[in-house]
Amino acid sequence: MTNSTSSQNRYYLTTPIYYVNARPHLGHAYSTIVCDAIARRKRAQGIDTWFLTGTDEHGQKIERSAELAGRTPGEFAAAISAEFRGLWDRLGLSYDDFIRTTEERHKRGVQKLFATLRDKGFIYKGSYTGQYCVSDEAYVDGPPGTVCPDCGRVTETVSEENYFFKLSAFERKLLEFYDANPGFMGPESTRREVISFVRGGLKDLSVSRTSFSWGIPVPGDEKHVVYVWLDALANYITALGYGSDDPKEQARFEKFWPADMHLIGKEISRFHCVYWPAFLMAAGIPTPRSVKANGWLLFDQGKMSKSKGNIVRAETVQEILGADALRYFLLREIPFGQDGSFSFDALVQRYNSDLANGYGNLVSRVVNMVHKYFGGAVPETDAETAAEVSLRENAERAIAAFGPEFDSLNFSEALKALWTLVAETDGYLTANAPWKKPAERSEADHVLLQARVLVTAAEAIRIITALVYPILPDSAAKVWRQLGQGEIAEAAKKSFLTNLTWGGLKAGIQFGEPAPLFPRAEKDAVERMQNIEDQNSKSVIEAAGGSPEPAAKAAAARIAAAVPAHIEAAKAPEVHVAVPVAAVPTVHAPASGAPAAVATEAATAQEPQHISIDDFVKVDLRVAQILVAERVPKADKLLRLEVDLGYEKRQILAGIAQFYEPEKLIGRKIVIVANLAPRKMRGLESNGMLLAASLPDGAPVLAGFLEEAPLGARLK
Repeated sequence: MTNSTSSQNRYYLTTPIYYVNARPHLGHAYSTIVCDAIARRKRAQGIDTWFLTGTDEHGQKIERSAELAGRTPGEFAAAISAEFRGLWDRLGLSYDDFIRTTEERHKRGVQKLFATLRDKGFIYKGSYTGQYCVSDEAYVDGPPGTVCPDCGRVTETVSEENYFFKLSAFERKLLEFYDANPGFMGPESTRREVISFVRGGLKDLSVSRTSFSWGIPVPGDEKHVVYVWLDALANYITALGYGSDDPKEQARFEKFWPADMHLIGKEISRFHCVYWPAFLMAAGIPTPRSVKANGWLLFDQGKMSKSKGNIVRAETVQEILGADALRYFLLREIPFGQDGSFSFDALVQRYNSDLANGYGNLVSRVVNMVHKYFGGAVPETDAETAAEVSLRENAERAIAAFGPEFDSLNFSEALKALWTLVAETDGYLTANAPWKKPAERSEADHVLLQARVLVTAAEAIRIITALVYPILPDSAAKVWRQLGQGEIAEAAKKSFLTNLTWGGLKAGIQFGEPAPLFPRAEKDAVERMQNIEDQNSKSVIEAAGGSPEPAAKAAAARIAAAVPAHIEAAKAPEVHVAVPVAAVPTVHAPASGAPAAVATEAATAQEPQHISIDDFVKVDLRVAQILVAERVPKADKLLRLEVDLGYEKRQILAGIAQFYEPEKLIGRKIVIVANLAPRKMRGLESNGMLLAASLPDGAPVLAGFLEEAPLGARLK
């Protein structure tokens, strides 16, 4: 079966539905902002558009995360789902539907899909013994101890009764499908990777689990729950009404399916490009028209993720520079499909150069001069000179270049073309200097020049603003009003991008009052954003470790703040490890504001404060081995350590430089607190805390082992 090539005037696009194991960060926002920009442009072209996003809330990982947070899975999922939806609303994203996989409409559709696949003979019962990555909810080939190829964590061995999907029957069909639909997958690196995976041979896929219960029950056999990826992928059709008896929902499904684009992160390409089309083919449902994968957002030289502690929240950028600044940076700076780096320095530099000094300054100059010289009304003009003809032709080239680049997801190139017009318009304005009257020019001639130049520049701004509207919706709306064009949202409803041509600014139109668009970011903007992120990290630390009844209990939407930072890490084998008693007279937590390293305060004579076992198990103590140890420049007390936990490697900063020579620590096995929220010091992230005794003289003694303990083993 090939995907539909219907040319009807509708467009359906989706974000990945985001897993509720952690609060949203900038990487999640990137994918959703891309979809929002596409949706806005399609609507402004008169295309009936449906934009879906949502959250994926089932699976073993969520069940474990909720347990660690002291919540039911339903409470945990609902709280973090609310975080996502709240952020999307705060950013002004124009989604048409937000689906949660815990909703009844989704459950109904998933059970229908499962039953259809079973009735058609593509699902059978068996048993599975092998490796499973809880973090990615993925089956992995290999012996016990195999590392997940996607996330690098150690897999778990599972043995359980399952239902299996006959994925092996679709190997040839999928390869034929890819050949017949070369535009189905993108970018090219994703296409090559997926085809290589399928050509390597497909095995039947387990599509149910029995070792936990947080999921959608298999119809007719409720001791099984549907495998989270069959569950999650089905959201794209259940949100439209698949499985519903309501005629209106059925009509929406018929209208909008198949999807024109699933926009995803590249790490989930296999699920969307192999499993999903195979499920649909087996069920007799048309396949989506395309799956496009964006790259990773990198921060501090690594993929932005909670487990690495290198996340940035979209709220931070919005608070200081605004949502449009974030949208512009992400689409201008990062070529779609490639990994892209994010830094506050680069963000502020791009904001000041392109938005404050570029587009914003151009608009301000022109609108203010129209008010100053013509009372805010667009004047009549005389015939074009060569200068006006040149700028008009440049604008027409920008219109011709922007659309194809944008529609091909080359957002960065589209914006380059448009900002070339910004620079050309600014140069035209400067060259003709309507604010300066040479002595030899008559007053009448000067007024004619002022009118011609300002109307031409304002028309170029109108073109720029119309094109950039999907990317800068709030700012474009302000400029549209300043140009006397009314509400840009209303213009979008009337398909104003369908026939965008030069000449839409008519004489007599009254400009709105000038207002600043992009105030220049001051030198402290980077520091302010970093301070906000540091404070957020501190709040997470305090909520996770400061009280057994965190504030999230009173405000469910903030449960995420109470969740230990590394709950998504794969659970390593648990062993009971004896720590030498003589080496550990007393262990202290770090003082408030102290580095996330070892504490070296002397023991006190106070009576110990009792805690419950429930409090203790929240602390994730793990065996790690030091791979790298070196001094931090200009920090007398700090060492930078790289440690191996078996399932991942981390960087930790430790305040032990006065007591240990770095080279003598390499290879040593230690104990770390693995679920402590990350903390930044001296520009470096510290991802955990060493465990040590504090001797009377203040010297630390690192906890160690008398017997062999495997890396990643949990102390309990």
